[in-house]
Amino acid sequence: MVRRVLNAVYKEVRGLHQAAYVLASFAVGSQLLALIRDRLLAHQFGAGGELDLYYAAFRLPDILYVLFASTLSVYVLIPFVAKAKEEGRRIMSEVFTFFCIAYAILAVVLGIFAPQLVAILFPGFADSETLVLLIRILLLQPFFLGLSSLFGVITQMGHRFVLYALSPLIYNIGIIIGVLFFYPIYGLQGLVFGVVLGALGHAAIQLPFVFQSDIRPRLVGTSENIGKVLRVSVPRALTLALHQFVLLGLVGFASVMTEGSVAVLQFGFNLQSIPLAIIGVSYSVAAFPMLAGLYADGKMDAFRTHIMTALRHIIFWSVPILALVVVIRAQLVRVILGSGAFSWEDTRLTAAVLALFVFSLLAQAIHLLVVRAFYAIGNTKIPFLVTLGSSLLAVVFAYIGIETFPVFQEGIEALFRVEGVSGTEVLMLPLAYSLALILHAVTLLLFAVRRIEISGRIIFAQVSRAVLAAILAGLSAYATLNVVVHVFDQNTLMGVFLQGFVAGVVGIVGGVMGYALQKSPELDEVVRALHSRVFTSKVAESADVAPRD
Repeated sequence: MVRRVLNAVYKEVRGLHQAAYVLASFAVGSQLLALIRDRLLAHQFGAGGELDLYYAAFRLPDILYVLFASTLSVYVLIPFVAKAKEEGRRIMSEVFTFFCIAYAILAVVLGIFAPQLVAILFPGFADSETLVLLIRILLLQPFFLGLSSLFGVITQMGHRFVLYALSPLIYNIGIIIGVLFFYPIYGLQGLVFGVVLGALGHAAIQLPFVFQSDIRPRLVGTSENIGKVLRVSVPRALTLALHQFVLLGLVGFASVMTEGSVAVLQFGFNLQSIPLAIIGVSYSVAAFPMLAGLYADGKMDAFRTHIMTALRHIIFWSVPILALVVVIRAQLVRVILGSGAFSWEDTRLTAAVLALFVFSLLAQAIHLLVVRAFYAIGNTKIPFLVTLGSSLLAVVFAYIGIETFPVFQEGIEALFRVEGVSGTEVLMLPLAYSLALILHAVTLLLFAVRRIEISGRIIFAQVSRAVLAAILAGLSAYATLNVVVHVFDQNTLMGVFLQGFVAGVVGIVGGVMGYALQKSPELDEVVRALHSRVFTSKVAESADVAPRD
């Protein structure tokens, strides 16, 4: 039994759809655990001050993670290893050594100056010693996640997508342990102890395969290889860091708003990340190793075909899901988070934040794929410049939105049905984020059409089909919801669940009918892929499971 489980975990998975569906399946599991995690937090704290501090504490460590771990990650290193396999082990070891030393230095400096940084970045929490302590503990998290990112190069090069996809599940299990067992003993510190435990498990799950790999990293001296890697990776790291700086800015704005604004903002962001992880992340992660290999082999026609295939299916899934989430947002939030200290007002405000975040779902998914396409061809300049512009726009939009909110307050509150709820000014933050991301995705696609020569006509046609399917899905769900709210008890969890479930199912049927009426080729491809076996490649031998001595 144990051997069978290990063989399944270490099985090779090849093919874009097969790999994407494996990653999507595990992403569903990971997101289910994330929902349990968020429900436990919402039940325990509600949208209040303690969660504000907890979520704010992640912002600086997350930036550090991006600057270091993602600088030397899968998407940078795979092209180097793919082009120079005989030097792969040396490159991996040098990168590993550089990461360990450089991260330790910067983390120590950040820990020392944490009080001053908190006062500058989070003016609403300037005097919070608790926030400083939480940040210092969380500085361990990026280190373990960074190691896991390096290990991910080896697991993805070996097409061990099941193993790679298990890491986020382990991470969320660690956080849940922190909520259930560490918090009652250590308070808020216990929550971040759970985060650190999850990050450690994120890396440790990959160790058996890493140890038996020919390119497993070791501590060595560095050479000019580090300079070559950094010239490619630093622009990418800055690109990703810009996104984290935007989130840092939004949390900074929220810190001076009504208590609980940071928590509401984070809950909404986490919920919209679920479809993004299942769709956008799955396809982009599955596509990247193939794209890097095809470009390295000079097969540009196949390279463009893989991009367009992934892009068409991202659009196919994202747009109807966007419509469904907007329609049944209140039911989703209430079922997932609505217990204990999480009030009905918290539900209404979080649902509105979710709707505004999910408005940019397609844009975010497109960003994940197209940026990786540029990285596969070694172009990091375009993603950086486009992201820099959109990041500045997000902060500017947020500032303008907050300043002008009193003028539009009544209309916005009526549109999202949050009349009488305190703290509605927080809605300007996800609105600014989504507007900037949409402009970002459109600009990035225009560059991709010009530089990579993907087909803008096909993209437009697929968006048109998806929008029509989404309209039918949304109208079906909305009409059904207006009927079932009078059938099921709105004051019970089961009643709210059934409202959302029935409306969602009818909406999905409406979306499928919309695609079928248009004879969508993507619908046919999905049906064929679901009928094929996901695990078609040869199972790794037991020697691939056990680490070498």
